[in-house]
Amino acid sequence: MTMNDTQARPAADIRNMIDTGRTAIGIELGSTRIKAVLTGPDHAAVAAGSHDWENQFVDRVWTYSLEAVHEGLQACFAALAENVRRRYGTELRTTGALGVSAMMHGYLAFDADGELLTPFRTWRNTNTGAASEALSDTFGYNIPHRWSIAHLYQAVLNEEEHVGRLAHLTTLAGYVHWQLTGRQVLGVGDASGMFPIDIATGGYDTRRLAQFDELAAGRVPVKLAELLPAVLPAGAAAGTLTEAGARLLDPSGTFQPGAVMCPPEGDAGTGMVATNSVARRTGNVSAGTSIFAMIVLDGELSRVHPEIDLVTTPAGDLVAMVHCNNGASELNAWAGLFAEFAAALGVDKDSNTIFETLFRSALDGAPDGGGLMAFNNLSGEPITKLHEGRPLFFRTPGSSLDLAGFMRTQLYAALATLRIGMDVLQKSESVRLDRMFAHGGLFKTEGVAQKLLAAAIDTPVSVGDLAGEGGAWGIAVLAGFLRDRQEGQSLDDFLTGTVFAGARLDTAEPDPADVAGFTAFMERYVAALPVQQAAVDNS
Repeated sequence: MTMNDTQARPAADIRNMIDTGRTAIGIELGSTRIKAVLTGPDHAAVAAGSHDWENQFVDRVWTYSLEAVHEGLQACFAALAENVRRRYGTELRTTGALGVSAMMHGYLAFDADGELLTPFRTWRNTNTGAASEALSDTFGYNIPHRWSIAHLYQAVLNEEEHVGRLAHLTTLAGYVHWQLTGRQVLGVGDASGMFPIDIATGGYDTRRLAQFDELAAGRVPVKLAELLPAVLPAGAAAGTLTEAGARLLDPSGTFQPGAVMCPPEGDAGTGMVATNSVARRTGNVSAGTSIFAMIVLDGELSRVHPEIDLVTTPAGDLVAMVHCNNGASELNAWAGLFAEFAAALGVDKDSNTIFETLFRSALDGAPDGGGLMAFNNLSGEPITKLHEGRPLFFRTPGSSLDLAGFMRTQLYAALATLRIGMDVLQKSESVRLDRMFAHGGLFKTEGVAQKLLAAAIDTPVSVGDLAGEGGAWGIAVLAGFLRDRQEGQSLDDFLTGTVFAGARLDTAEPDPADVAGFTAFMERYVAALPVQQAAVDNS
């Protein structure tokens, strides 16, 4: 049965699946939305619910409050339960398996009583430059600004009072899993964004743990290994939903405890699962608030590259990650401006129509953007060494300002930093890709961002029904893998042979004119980076 076949089943059959718990639930806390997906025994989505939320910039730190986390979980789960009730005429009382995913990295620090010591510092913060540089030098391993260990060591360097009371560090997914199960564990993919993983053992790199303990001696109360969550691979049991956990999700008391839970994962890992790109020489690009590419490697890279993070798949295989803090947010802002203008003219169009019209216009733009230039940096961008962001649009005096060129330039800007990182892999390291998949909000308008991404990385790019419900569906699939896994079965075999059998794909080949145009745009983009830095320095 393919992932679309459940939708053709009679509602009575699906209701029976729900009532008997032959389902799995995946919940993902993304940057702008918390989403829950309910899947049937064939791993196809049968219901979904969501809740919108936004980070806050407080005291120059990007954060979400734990109250917002709890309230968002409950609102999202209530929306899922209402969707089940409306579509199938039954209550969501139980499920067979459950999984939680969230945006990776960041810093959630707790004391021995489980009290949060400092506001959650998300992946979006880039104020850890000194720590990132020092750790990268000490480890001989790239430690990005957003990694949990960089946040910890920056707090040490800053002599922050809370460091002396530390008892436990985790990510957002790890925190929610802890609240649902009582267990402080993490999937290996998410853990690889806290601290380097030893691919041979599947756990934290013990040599580098010792190096950190020596570096932070006398300033951190316990050994680093005691602060970090335990690491588990995909398919491992990670606890069960407790009574307290069930009440956190559903204060009404309708939903019951007892579901088995898979290891909590990061959104990068669930993106790999949702696009069937966990095998070597496969990759995927996820584009939303941030944009990142995940490439599963054949072997280790020849040297350390500051543009490349080394993380893992949920099964523990080595992945090169090109992570860009800034994705589609600036595009969304421009679309909102055009929508406001349309409304002022008395033209009432929904947001989907606005986006599709704007995106499709980009296909008529000059291949190189026609002399227009944009930077989409709302926050800092480590790949281009920006500590803060200032969105910019400017043009040369002889350029032609039209909608098609403007929108192509904005889309190019969203992909530009990704191209810088991909050049390191494809040109400096000669990494080869058999398949590249794309998913996320940027690719909802068929054939536009997909076509431009193919030009940006000079590689065929596929989209399709692989990731219709995104990372929330990906973590539901990982929960299903825990429930249904056959002895010795790999995650890759499970995805290819069971979940994605018969999945449809649409592939865009790179257009030579667009490839040349994007390359010309990038030459101007890199040359204009001092303009972006000047805006940061002077505003």
